[in-house]
Amino acid sequence: MEKVIKPTSLAEQAYSLLKQSIISGKLAPKTELTEERLANDLGVSRTPLREAIRKLAMEGLIDLNKGKPATVATFTKEDSLDYLELRRVLEIYNIENIVLNDDGQLIKELENNLKEQMKAISSNDFQDFMNYDREFHLILASQNKNRKIKQLIHQMNTGINRAFLILSNTVEMSAIEAYHEHLRIIEAIKSKDLELSKREMMMHLKKVEDRFLIYFKREEEQ
Repeated sequence: MEKVIKPTSLAEQAYSLLKQSIISGKLAPKTELTEERLANDLGVSRTPLREAIRKLAMEGLIDLNKGKPATVATFTKEDSLDYLELRRVLEIYNIENIVLNDDGQLIKELENNLKEQMKAISSNDFQDFMNYDREFHLILASQNKNRKIKQLIHQMNTGINRAFLILSNTVEMSAIEAYHEHLRIIEAIKSKDLELSKREMMMHLKKVEDRFLIYFKREEEQ
């Protein structure tokens, strides 16, 4: 039976165009997203536009304001560091709970994800890389039996992923470093060395913080 390929919906098209405009900086933080103007610019009606805006708000890229137009989200140095502190607490604890229980399936998923990370890097598709980078951490969280911990890790990675999207001008320099940090985490988990696995995750998140701080230092010096 021949498969029917569904065309991309208007909402998905509006979502992709808006997301790219935010990532590229074309739509700066705090920019008001007036529905009428955006609908005209994107060539869609307000219904798919609103769906796209809701989806981007769930990703942390847009702030919804009661009684006012949505705005492109902002974040601060303090926000970023707060997210990272929470990630360290949650993700290192998560490692403690999953390493010794892996039956091999986790490693397969992580290695497949890592292949996609390298494909994205090789293609200079850093938006794709960021998506796989985030997915890597969510795969680890998916192994935890505590649903609340999984939800919190998901939430924290969404916030951090938001920051990486805005800082996409630094991703080209840090993507290959992050890839190798992920590789070391996989190797540690594969060896079922709990302390090494925790240490590699701690080092990775410390490197993520260092990359944030380099960005903010440059911004402050300008």
